[in-house]
Amino acid sequence: MPENPLINDQTAGIERLLEIMRRLRDPKSGCPWDIEQDFTSIAPYTIEEAYEVADAIERQDWPELEGELGDLLLQSVYHTQMGEEAGHFSFQSVVRNISDKMVARHPHVFGDESRDKSAAQQTRDWEAIKAAERAGKAQQGTLDGVAVGLPALLRAYKLQKRAARVGFDWPSAQNVLDKIAEESAELVEARDELTQEAIEEEFGDLLFVMANLGRHLGVEPEAALRRANAKFTRRFEGVETKLAERGKSPSESNLDEMDALWDAVKADERSKNPSP
Repeated sequence: MPENPLINDQTAGIERLLEIMRRLRDPKSGCPWDIEQDFTSIAPYTIEEAYEVADAIERQDWPELEGELGDLLLQSVYHTQMGEEAGHFSFQSVVRNISDKMVARHPHVFGDESRDKSAAQQTRDWEAIKAAERAGKAQQGTLDGVAVGLPALLRAYKLQKRAARVGFDWPSAQNVLDKIAEESAELVEARDELTQEAIEEEFGDLLFVMANLGRHLGVEPEAALRRANAKFTRRFEGVETKLAERGKSPSESNLDEMDALWDAVKADERSKNPSP
């Protein structure tokens, strides 16, 4: 196949990337791995790339973010190429769809509505427009449209937000805290008396209520847990560093020693970043 000049034209922008993907998927001259893929096999990579974007943002690594955004864009191009091959949609139709949606959802920018609204009012208007869109798609239920494929903690948060819009919500964070105490007691009971399946169910209930507490406190639980994971990783690596200074690895230590080193790492952090 003669080489398309777009392939090596670094100034060609999105058209170059679209042509690269077309070549990768060409059944005669493309990459065997790329040719074998379908929507289902590529979906996990799409999710992974989105999280890598979030990770780069969390670390404020802007050169890394540039690369990760490119990887995420490639995922959209990959799915649209497969969609075009199957006759479902194309890259251009996807772009047209999202452009039309943004214009329709921002009448205060692209239409005649006033921009003199609070952020809270704009959010309410946005949700009303989305509700009308769901109605047009025959999605009548309150929870329709909350993607099943979302990470479970994030989906719990979104389900609870959607239910709260129609009044199905606890009045205050204190009510949620009371429910957490109740669910914790039920989990202890399940641990002592019930089956593993029952333990898993009660544990899930507790996680679900914890996500709801986050919503009442204005905390997005997925983001909070990512930060907690990052903090744990940072501090445990600090423990490993201190052990290495003693000529040890974690497997050659014990809980008492590592716990003391953990406290030392925390103290080091506080001394470098004292609270105001």
